[in-house]
Amino acid sequence: MKNNSNTLVTILTASLIHEIHIAKTLLASQGINSFIIDENIATSIGTAFVEGYKLQVSTLDFEKATQLLNDLNTDNN
Repeated sequence: MKNNSNTLVTILTASLIHEIHIAKTLLASQGINSFIIDENIATSIGTAFVEGYKLQVSTLDFEKATQLLNDLNTDNN
């Protein structure tokens, strides 16, 4: 079976880019690389598509990244 270590999956979708940047910074502080999808679309058409901006991580980091973002949401509620 193929190793999916380089496969990216969406961990967060948001309509506001600053939410994506906050999550990206949090993940980076824990050694998790993440990638913003559709970041430059606002320059082209003035806003993100209905789906919003996406933050993606490797499938290998998905569980840890999910837990970090869930902890952040729990702390803020």
